Amino acid sequence: MGAAGQVLNNLLSKLGLRREEVYIANIVKCRPPRNRDPEADEIAQCLPFLKKQIKSIRPKVIVTLGKVAAQALLETAIPVTKLRGKWQRFGEIPVMPTFHPSYLQRFPRERQKTWEDMQQVMELLASQAEI
Repeated sequence: MGAAGQVLNNLLSKLGLRREEVYIANIVKCRPPRNRDPEADEIAQCLPFLKKQIKSIRPKVIVTLGKVAAQALLETAIPVTKLRGKWQRFGEIPVMPTFHPSYLQRFPRERQKTWEDMQQVMELLASQAEI
């Protein structure tokens, strides 16, 4: 949504993807008041639903956007600055943590790192297509 959504749309476009070609989900299913980060109990309530979505969709790769998504899905407290750019796993699914678009709005210099992360994702998808 909003300016952060535009950052995401621009990134997808530069990768040759349309938003309709990717499945976008959130850790929590409703926005917390004042757009604050979700609390642990809110994440715990919603995470089982997200896991069912992932199981149903069977994505080839997951990209987590930001701290909340990476830490919740990967069940870790490691900062996203340490996770990003390094492949993780959710079950059998490769996961690439990277920065949230709203973070990239505030810190545009970090966009290059996200671009590099997404290049890894695109390389993985291309290699899977060759099999």
